[in-house]
Amino acid sequence: MDIHELKSKFIQCRDYNTDDVNALMDFAKKAYIQNEISIKEYRQLVRELENQGAVIPETDNENSLIENT
Repeated sequence: MDIHELKSKFIQCRDYNTDDVNALMDFAKKAYIQNEISIKEYRQLVRELENQGAVIPETDNENSLIENT
C-alpha cells in the first residue's frame, strides 16, 4: 500500500478527503492494529508520512498509566 491507496481508503471509510498527514498517520496505525496492513506496509507509510511532515504526538506524562521512576 502506498500513500495514494491510503488516501483512497481513508476517503472510502471516512466519507471525506484530507491532506492532513497526521490524520493519515492515525488511519495507517489503525489499519495496522486491525491487521489490514502488514508491518512492512505500515513502516513504509510512516516513513513517507514523516517525510511529508507528520509527527507522532508526544505522550502526556500527566495522563499516563505508567509511573515515571
